[in-house]
Amino acid sequence: MVKRSETRVVHIGGIPVGGGHPIIIQSMTSTDTRDVAATVAQIHALTAAGCEVVRVAVPDMEAAAAVKQIKKEISLPLVADIHFDYRLALESVKNGADKLRINPGNIGEGLRLQKVAEAAKAAEIPIRVGVNGGSLEKDIMAKYGLTPEGLAESALRNISMLEGYGFNNIVVSVKASNIPLMLEAHKILAARMPYPLHIGLTEAGTPYKGAIRSAAGIGALLAMGVGDTIRVSLSGDPADEIRCAKEVLAAMGLRRFGPTVIACPTCGRTEMDMITIAAQIEKRLEAIEKPITVAVMGCVVNGPGEAREADIGIAGGRGVGALFSKGKIVRKVAEDEILEAVMEAVDEYVRGSITF
Repeated sequence: MVKRSETRVVHIGGIPVGGGHPIIIQSMTSTDTRDVAATVAQIHALTAAGCEVVRVAVPDMEAAAAVKQIKKEISLPLVADIHFDYRLALESVKNGADKLRINPGNIGEGLRLQKVAEAAKAAEIPIRVGVNGGSLEKDIMAKYGLTPEGLAESALRNISMLEGYGFNNIVVSVKASNIPLMLEAHKILAARMPYPLHIGLTEAGTPYKGAIRSAAGIGALLAMGVGDTIRVSLSGDPADEIRCAKEVLAAMGLRRFGPTVIACPTCGRTEMDMITIAAQIEKRLEAIEKPITVAVMGCVVNGPGEAREADIGIAGGRGVGALFSKGKIVRKVAEDEILEAVMEAVDEYVRGSITF
């Protein structure tokens, strides 16, 4: 089990983040926030997919005003994403935002940032200090360039600014599209500050390649014990971000979300179409919420042993499959009966009435 870094606890809405609490999955709407109906519809779809915190862009006062109505129609904690104009942050807080995401460097030091900190403190909501490779301060860029040290220094400076106004209800993110750069920046930050970290790659890419790059970067951070909330940023349907995030957390053994199908890639020993069978089983399992691991293996020779941790499994043979549980073969099943036999065993497992 991965040993996670110890961080402070903050609350986004009623959800605790940090301090060893479950890693929270976030996404961001791609709709125009001023279009309340479209934004609410997308948030409902994200909620159904398993999103736990949602962020909306607030580019102007009309969008800040829309926060109030959106909040009334959703169940998720709502984060207002603010750039440049501190007044948008104040209006979003007034309209019920559960968290602010700002880059203090472009909000402006002094009275502007102080007012944002005071408003968030009065409302008892956190502020996420968001730093990325494209928004480093000029003096930091001049001193460090786009380096891990530069990203970390920018975040630490912005944290210090908020702390200077007596505000410490903070979440931190340092994002980049360069994975090694991002990893090193997080190592520095995790050692130098106590606040929970929101992790993810910025500009990860299209759903296929972006998911792979996000899994590599986020997975590496999670393996280091770093990360309290995550967002997989993909250029596509935001619901795909949720599905990818779930798979990453499940693969790292940090959370479980319903069934997991493990399947071998098949080889020359395979004597039936296990790839199609695996796809059919995975599709049928979408209706099940209880965590269960189902293995689809290509041959009886290695299958049950390699997948001995699976709750239910099937290993292919010549016209016959071997149904197994926890590595033990239970019975043989004709090829055309495999799908239903597996689903029947899954149903028994879910109901707690399995007899083998």
